[in-house]
Amino acid sequence: MQKIEINSIDCAKILEQLNIHLKGKLTNQWGEHVLEFDNQIGKGIVRSIAFDWGVSLVDYDVRFIQDTKIVFNIEKANPIGFIFISEGSLDYTNDTEEKPYTFERFQNIIISTKKFSKERYTFSKSVTIKVNFIYVLPIEYVKKKNNNLSYLSKSLFSAFNEEKARSPYKHYGNYNLKIADQIKQLHENYENGIVRTLSIEGQLNLIMAMQILEHNNYENNLVLPESLTKEDIKKIHNLSGYIIDNISEPLSVQSLAIKIGMNSKKLQLGFRVLYSKSVNEYTRQLKLEISRDYIKNSNDSISEIVYKIGFKSRSYFSKIFFERYGILPNDYRKKIKAK
Repeated sequence: MQKIEINSIDCAKILEQLNIHLKGKLTNQWGEHVLEFDNQIGKGIVRSIAFDWGVSLVDYDVRFIQDTKIVFNIEKANPIGFIFISEGSLDYTNDTEEKPYTFERFQNIIISTKKFSKERYTFSKSVTIKVNFIYVLPIEYVKKKNNNLSYLSKSLFSAFNEEKARSPYKHYGNYNLKIADQIKQLHENYENGIVRTLSIEGQLNLIMAMQILEHNNYENNLVLPESLTKEDIKKIHNLSGYIIDNISEPLSVQSLAIKIGMNSKKLQLGFRVLYSKSVNEYTRQLKLEISRDYIKNSNDSISEIVYKIGFKSRSYFSKIFFERYGILPNDYRKKIKAK
């Protein structure tokens, strides 16, 4: 495992210190710093930009060859981090919580450690990880006119309180696709100059507002239509096993939703979070994978296999099998036997 130590919260210096290890190319335009690397260490882009009132962004889109641990050792400041992962996952530890916690895709995360505390983020090897870190320095943000911090929940407000030594703060919240969609818009910003800078700043404020809203709803046990709880995720994950065990049965979205006591819209949302597919797309893919195994490992006829995976039309099965694998089922069997 390679280890990278960062001892600054200044976003430009973060990229400079990363580049000591990543050995890429650093550029700067319109106040936005970009680090690109593609070598024996891995491949990716890390972007950063800072704004007034202690708000900054560091955005990672990386894939490392080996497990990579980035350690933040910041003595003079303890920023509040608004974290959101669009792809992959991160293992996280700090000095007060030695047991790793996995930050998962689409999960809303807000953390702030004590001063002089180390934070460790582990990027797994050979996995593409896209993660946004929006940092807020409380000592600067409180100077902002109309900051309205008093309207925050008591727990989150305490994280902004610099008058006394703060306790570590953490919020490992629900899974929210509305935030993910907003971050996607941030990544698809192709403007230049002042338009780009103003757009990024506005989008960061909107993303933070959405993360704070999710935090408030989480504390009040409210789940918005575009959010999923960990319990929801667990139910949907278990449902995938049920689908495999009952692959020959009719598996409509409505029947599956009833099976786990969830409405159809939320079920579809959960499959998008877990598998990046609709329920029907996921089920069809499973049927095709199981049918391929049957063709390869059994002597069942194609018609028998079509029945076993719950399709009524052999012609339709052949069509979507070809679309998926580029070969017809009978030809695939002949190819396997020839080998």
